Amino acid sequence: MTKEYLTTSHLPVVMTTTEVHITTGGKGVTSPYSFDAEFYFELAVVFMGIVGVAGNALILYALVASKQHKKHVLIVNQNALDLFGSFFLALVYTSRLCNIRLSGNLGYWLCVIVFSEYPVWCGTNGSIINLATITIERYLKVVHPIWSRKHLRPWVIYCAMSFAWISSSVYNAIMVSITCELRDGECYAYIVFAEEWHVKIYGAWYISSFYCIILIIFIFCYGRILVAIRRQASVMAVYSGPGPSTAQAQSNQIQSNVIKTMILVSGVKLDHTSETITKTEIKFLRPRLRSSQNPRD
Repeated sequence: MTKEYLTTSHLPVVMTTTEVHITTGGKGVTSPYSFDAEFYFELAVVFMGIVGVAGNALILYALVASKQHKKHVLIVNQNALDLFGSFFLALVYTSRLCNIRLSGNLGYWLCVIVFSEYPVWCGTNGSIINLATITIERYLKVVHPIWSRKHLRPWVIYCAMSFAWISSSVYNAIMVSITCELRDGECYAYIVFAEEWHVKIYGAWYISSFYCIILIIFIFCYGRILVAIRRQASVMAVYSGPGPSTAQAQSNQIQSNVIKTMILVSGVKLDHTSETITKTEIKFLRPRLRSSQNPRD
């Protein structure tokens, strides 16, 4: 018998009912919170989403209040993407804690648009792309200042900002349309593939695209920035004469900040990849456990 979580056949769009049923358990129904680990995991994710919303909203407010938002548009875009993703992360997992069961046309489209975590991953993937854009912009301004002043116009920055939103939205829309299904009131997305090897290929492609390639960009750009800063510091040291100088101290501080940024970004990327793998494993585990507890004839 074919496992249901490995099929790509979508539920029919036309349903006989359109209401959304909300149940909290009962006779003959297996509660999704039979395992405390899953409950506390989702509770922790809600907390993370709330903290993300508050933190990013505070940063955006500070940028606007200090009138720095026009000077740092990529930073504003970064916080906007993180705020967007954090808001829907808290919303989706709060709904799961309420044990909402979906059915009918309304339930299907809620599954596709909201409960599939589509907006969450739009914000997450867009944030990664925008972070890489910020890194490349800093690299061009430090290593190639003349070229950047000539070619790095405001419209180029705005196009890069738009690309982060559009590319992540289109990519996740394609993935949701292929892998999203509504079954027994539960919404499954990003895990319903035709074959198990499809999952492995997708996982390898995702990690290489959104972790390995991005990490290579960070290492290359910040490495070249460090080399450029040290070269500038050595030139300044020649003209400033013997003894410590303010310029040398500032150069050392900049180098230290760049190294800390590289370490922090690498750690965040590793944590993000680990979280993605963990969430995928939990999504795979739930249907398997329910299938074993509620075997079908």
